This record gives sequence, C-alpha cells and structure tokens, in this order.
Amino acid sequence: MVLSRGWSLFLVGVGVWSWVIWPRFGLAIWNDPRSWAGGTVGAGAPTGFLWIHALLIAASLAIGTVVGALGARGWRAGRQAKPR
Repeated sequence: MVLSRGWSLFLVGVGVWSWVIWPRFGLAIWNDPRSWAGGTVGAGAPTGFLWIHALLIAASLAIGTVVGALGARGWRAGRQAKPR
C-alpha cells in the first residue's frame, strides 16, 4: 500500500505534534503536587498519579514516533513511485 503524499504529510504532522505536546505535559505533571507523596515537587515518593501519567506519555510518544515514521516512509515511497 502506498499512502498519498497528503496523508503521509498528515502522519508526519501527527508525529511532530506528539513530540511538541507530550513533553510539555510531562513537565506539568512532574511539577504537580499530586505527583508526590509529600505534596511538594520531589518530596516523598512518586504517587500513582505520576506513574499513570508517565505511562500515558511514554505510550503516546511511542505511538507518535511510529506514526511519524510511517508518514515519512510513505512520503519517500510516494516520491520514488511518482510517474514520469
């Protein structure tokens, strides 16, 4: 299957979007008092709130990376298969 160039570009955009948004969200979660048992950033053990969000962020970054890579492969394949 060969993706159209438009869909390939869309998938690359989704991958880039994931890498722009999720690290910022991770920083916000890290600085949230609910992430730490002591109620202060870095004070006490990490809570389930931090762990579940870390898992969600890691999964989203992995999915975004795969989607972006598929889009890049589709873009390159579309350039090579272009009729002359």
